[in-house]
Amino acid sequence: LGQPVPVNIENGVAAMALAQLNGCTADELRYGMKTYKGVERRFDFKIKNDRMVFLSDYAHHPKEIMQSAKSIRELYRNRKITAIFQPHLYTRTRDFYKEFAEALSLLDEVILCDIYPAREAPIPGVTSKLIYDNLRPGIEKSMIHKEDVLDLVRKRDFDVLIVLGAGDLDNYVPQMTKILEEKLNSGK
Repeated sequence: LGQPVPVNIENGVAAMALAQLNGCTADELRYGMKTYKGVERRFDFKIKNDRMVFLSDYAHHPKEIMQSAKSIRELYRNRKITAIFQPHLYTRTRDFYKEFAEALSLLDEVILCDIYPAREAPIPGVTSKLIYDNLRPGIEKSMIHKEDVLDLVRKRDFDVLIVLGAGDLDNYVPQMTKILEEKLNSGK
């Protein structure tokens, strides 16, 4: 299977069962699973080599982030994993900030952006700082505005970097990919 995330493996098994029930042969199933490349913005690798890994994941609920964090930790056990997370919705942040912090605390470094409001008005006292304040002690953490993400990527080196969230931070991923590729190609 082209996507190493455990939930995708479970989904793959279910998809194969349905395909088989509808007449697919074993060879067709093997080919389908072998060539499956995943879905855009779901554990979506942009750069993957010995020097650096960069991926984007639409995960925006604590359970999704937990699965993504566990999967990336399993794949890159001995590497420093940094997440840039943009919470999606004030209500979701208000209701799940502790769960977000717990899931993100599985990683080595968390960079939090401002909440992407989508259809909601701000809620007094509800900011990314709620998550920040509940990350496990000792984790590297910072808060930035999404407009500063590209500058951060230019200035920093990353071992494994994942962009998380359903907001508009993903609009920066193509530019981030270009910056990181240029740094890799220049040897910096």
